[in-house]
Amino acid sequence: MRILFSVLLVAFLGACAGTPPLRGTGDLALIIERASGHVTLANTSSRQPYARIGGLGDLSHASAVYSRDGRYAYVFGRDGGLTKIDMLAGQVVKRIIQSGNAIGGSISQDGRIVVAQNYKPGGIKAFDAETLELLAEVPAEYAPGQFSKVVGLADSPGNKFVYALFDAGEIWVSDFSDPRRPVTQRFPAGQNPYDGLVTPDGRHFLAGLFGEDGVAMLDLWQPQQGARKILEKYGRGEEKLPVFKMPHLRGWSVAQGKAYLPAIGRHEVLVVDVATWQEVGRIPVRGQPVFVMARPDGRQVWVNFAFPDYGKVDVIDTLKGEVVSQLAPGKGILHMEFTPRGENVWLSARDDHKILIYHTENLTQIGEITADAPSGIFFSSRAQRIGF
Repeated sequence: MRILFSVLLVAFLGACAGTPPLRGTGDLALIIERASGHVTLANTSSRQPYARIGGLGDLSHASAVYSRDGRYAYVFGRDGGLTKIDMLAGQVVKRIIQSGNAIGGSISQDGRIVVAQNYKPGGIKAFDAETLELLAEVPAEYAPGQFSKVVGLADSPGNKFVYALFDAGEIWVSDFSDPRRPVTQRFPAGQNPYDGLVTPDGRHFLAGLFGEDGVAMLDLWQPQQGARKILEKYGRGEEKLPVFKMPHLRGWSVAQGKAYLPAIGRHEVLVVDVATWQEVGRIPVRGQPVFVMARPDGRQVWVNFAFPDYGKVDVIDTLKGEVVSQLAPGKGILHMEFTPRGENVWLSARDDHKILIYHTENLTQIGEITADAPSGIFFSSRAQRIGF
């Protein structure tokens, strides 16, 4: 019996050695390594990496979304790759090439449909979240034989997806209630919408306009009213200034009833009353803002910048309405992500090949993770947020 027990124990331990340790999915992170086609997986509580996965293709403008339980991440590569990753096992489940040039994606309200937005061929494609089987596609053919690049794709309540057509100057809403037979509505938006976002409550879709000043806004509760223009001076404004990098609208923040957004080509953050969508203030900062991101409680807004100021980060106190700290955390700060309750913020320092972790109260660095030219940071807590 002792011999039999020993054999069984060895077999059991051998099996356990190949099994990933038990962990929850609520505090996990996926870090894009843009130059090498890898992602690093990390735990946001221990602030330590636990896996690194390669073979993901061109990640120069990659993004990720999560299944509703946070177990799976779907990574959208610039080369049209769509990769499903098991965050617990730390491995690729499946990878497909779905287009020639892609620019991100989204996941449906019920978590069953993953949608990729494409530059080439222009349009969106919907996939089964379990198998990555192609369910349907909506070509962005805005006129006979003319296809547009798709930008700003975001999920919306009711298994709908909202996105902008750069070349067509339109906002489209595709209803995937029947995943194999989507129904699409079209709305004129303005010249060359270049990015978009859905507000945290899921009610409004906003598209920034590259071809003219202003922002197009569609009320998704009352889409029959069509898109209207707000913030008509938003853009390069009365003086045409050079723009080193177009800011990400997905980096806008809404806190305490106000939206904080980067002023294009200016060293300012605009403050907008979301009840009226009128500008109510401007906050001077040290460069051209790219991401303007609010801590989850809304008390702080962190701002990073375009070249040549992309080694700086400014911290705004929303109660005071001014910058209260000017940081220089590292070289090439490309992205920021707050932990779900906001006690820490992670910064990707591309040129230092590190993720820098800061405490948001005393603004001190409390950790770092080595990564090869990191860019986007995506926490699994995004699984529970509209538009992420």
